[in-house]
Amino acid sequence: MLTLEHISFDVQDQGGEKGIIKDLSLTLDDNKFIVITGPNGGGKSTLARLIAGIEKPTAGRICFDGQDITEASITERANMGISFAFQQPVRFKGVQVIDLLRLAAKKNLSTVEACKYLSEVGLCAKDYINREVNASLSGGELKRIEIATVLARGTKLSIFDEPEAGIDLWSFQNLIQVFEKMRNAIHDSSILIISHQERILNIADEIVVISDGTISKQGPREEILPGLLGTSSAVDLCNAYQGGN
Repeated sequence: MLTLEHISFDVQDQGGEKGIIKDLSLTLDDNKFIVITGPNGGGKSTLARLIAGIEKPTAGRICFDGQDITEASITERANMGISFAFQQPVRFKGVQVIDLLRLAAKKNLSTVEACKYLSEVGLCAKDYINREVNASLSGGELKRIEIATVLARGTKLSIFDEPEAGIDLWSFQNLIQVFEKMRNAIHDSSILIISHQERILNIADEIVVISDGTISKQGPREEILPGLLGTSSAVDLCNAYQGGN
């Protein structure tokens, strides 16, 4: 279980301090597929970075499985079982896909074992296993390889920050299939996705809506999604893969 208690995050602005996250409290249960959505600039990605440890809160406390991780580093949180996938996956010149999967799994995976993770994200393993994680890969390919590394890690909480950003429609359709498989296979783990996309929202167990740094709505998909799609923000929700956060 992940618990955020009265979390605030401020940044320095020209006029002084600006609140990005404002006294936000949130509990995310285990074995759930959770999507955080809301208007652009509302604080969604900042919240994801706070959970992962990339940013530290100005105030408040973050607990994971009953342990206070507020001051824990990214590495410490990763060792506790938290994975984070960036909007724009990092490229590693000179590093092959199989090496990246072995690093993620923290063991010397066989080629067959590594290929299994690639197959799970819809990539032809023999075409990718020995490729470098560099500029020769498209955005959609990088996204799926990054998801394969998350699967190889097998962590208790996997966070994806706007996975639809910067990829074409064909890659996005494949990405949805991957997330549907992950949702159906959830066992002793949780998935947290930051997204505007209706198709991702539609497979969530729970939806959290963040606006202006605070939670405006939270609940089961069946309760929250119809209200979102019935507002003028529906255009953003359906077409956000064409723009940023």
